[in-house]
Amino acid sequence: MDCADPLHHQFVSRLKNAKFQEIFYRLSRLFLTNFMKLMFASGRTFVNTPSIMLSEIQKVKLPKIVQSEFPNNIEIDEETQFQMNTFVRNSRVIYFSNIKTGNHPLDIRLIWESGRLQNITNAVFSTGNIPESIQEKSKKTVLGWIQNNPFLHGVHYMSPMECGLRIPVFFYILKSSKLNWNKDEIQAILSSIYWHSWWVSKNLAIYSSLGNHTISECIGLIFGGAVFQKTSEGQKWITKACCLLDQEIYHQILDDGGPAEQSLNYHRFVLDLFWLAISFLESNNLKNCSEWKNRLSKGEKFLNSFLYNGKQIPSIGDSDDGYAVAPGLHPDRHALDPAGKSTSISGLEYQNFPDSGYTIIKSQNGLFLTFDHGPLGMAPLYNHGHADALSITLYKNNKPFFVDSGTYRYNGVPEYRAYFKSTRAHNTVCIDNTDQARQLNGFVWDKPYQAVLECAGDKGSFLYFKARHDGYSRLKHPVIHTRELYFSRENIIIISDSFTGIGLHEFELNFHLDPNVILDFENGWIKQTNGQEEIFLYDYEHSIDTIRGEKKPLLGWHSPSYGILEKTTTLQKKKSGETDQINFTSLICFEEDKKEHAIQFKKEILMQS
Repeated sequence: MDCADPLHHQFVSRLKNAKFQEIFYRLSRLFLTNFMKLMFASGRTFVNTPSIMLSEIQKVKLPKIVQSEFPNNIEIDEETQFQMNTFVRNSRVIYFSNIKTGNHPLDIRLIWESGRLQNITNAVFSTGNIPESIQEKSKKTVLGWIQNNPFLHGVHYMSPMECGLRIPVFFYILKSSKLNWNKDEIQAILSSIYWHSWWVSKNLAIYSSLGNHTISECIGLIFGGAVFQKTSEGQKWITKACCLLDQEIYHQILDDGGPAEQSLNYHRFVLDLFWLAISFLESNNLKNCSEWKNRLSKGEKFLNSFLYNGKQIPSIGDSDDGYAVAPGLHPDRHALDPAGKSTSISGLEYQNFPDSGYTIIKSQNGLFLTFDHGPLGMAPLYNHGHADALSITLYKNNKPFFVDSGTYRYNGVPEYRAYFKSTRAHNTVCIDNTDQARQLNGFVWDKPYQAVLECAGDKGSFLYFKARHDGYSRLKHPVIHTRELYFSRENIIIISDSFTGIGLHEFELNFHLDPNVILDFENGWIKQTNGQEEIFLYDYEHSIDTIRGEKKPLLGWHSPSYGILEKTTTLQKKKSGETDQINFTSLICFEEDKKEHAIQFKKEILMQS
């Protein structure tokens, strides 16, 4: 993994991609941050909350929220929780820009998660009979948070995105019908809504920072603007947010419905943020969002195509397990036709998404495979993309076998952050122990690759796909990686990796297994079992190594959800030599009694090549 010097290269990359308007914008943000710091130091502030009656807020309607299956919470051990609480408590008197987190082992993402206060939302939208005591406790929690986190002091003001996601929670708790309020309590929450909205409006993630942060911040401005819609400032917030969302729905959701950020979980997050905006804006007659719905329909069809057991999607790209509303709740996504276009031949079908760069292959008897031939991520910084060109994931009857390694953590463990983003952590080929693009820090990339799907379709007796990427063309001796996939009607898969270029190189093919997979070596085959399902990988040369939980270098690790790290098995095959003399041929069979058919299919393919 070729991680560059983080501070120098990140600065150079941002400067290289910045135009005059962005430089001016960033300087103005810096000036405002320092100006507010001086204001607080002198005991003054010029952010004055307009007067507004609670009766006015009661006229603003809640968005429609739907309950869903409650997911598992992020597991945090007692020692880490204690350290997090101590860090937050000690930072409350510190102006946010003076807080240093760079060398701290704690994950700031986990700290920010609790500061979103989204757990409070369940007490407002739950369809069950929530006791008044629970709602009263939720109100006290919000008021306590406001008191303990004065404006622009502490870790929870470091990210405008987090401020944006908190604003709807303040609004939800004000709308709770079972609560009694006094004047001071109402004013405390209204002031927080106004101050948060004002700060977000001055610090929007725009220009090279556009991404899911931008959408989150717009959500905050819409809710804050609706609360203060009788003021000119509130109207400006709504207008600014809607203009940005008009732009970003076509920027972040591609024409095929896929994500510009190359992250499936963040795509779910962004789509839900848009649905939340639609429900709230239309319920309050603030905007006609029918054009957005057409675009979101494409996004929903894209994600539905990746569902491998009716509810889960592969963890491709970054994921922090964030929610637009709260765990167990999501906005009304409307009744949409879940079916996307697919091409079928003899029990095999595939869907190709040319803009986002994914192909999905399915069969009637249990095959589910994803093939990534898309770009690195959203230019110019590619924040949430992984260097996973030509990587696959493979499932049989909803049981995972070859999986994406996941994300693990964003902060506090830089070596693991670098690993989980790396080419080595994905089911593709790594050359010279180097990523397909260059990591500048935990988020920013440069030297992006181009990936191209050259062929896809029916070859008579089998399905065939061919793609290549140029990520290693930046090496001293450039290499182009080409991957071909062959699928027979009997669920036999051949993965062929070949290379063009010059010079001597080291080539490393990795397949990362689900942690539940058990291996058994049988007469040149590697039998993989997960529950009641099994697949077979041909290893007649006995050249495949099994690696599990190695630390130097990192390999054989899996993160099923954010913050969770567990050992898994990686199947690895290495070769060294002249580029045009190297190739890998991986033969996978779904049924034990089809092994001989698989070997014959491989011979037929090699003869045609």
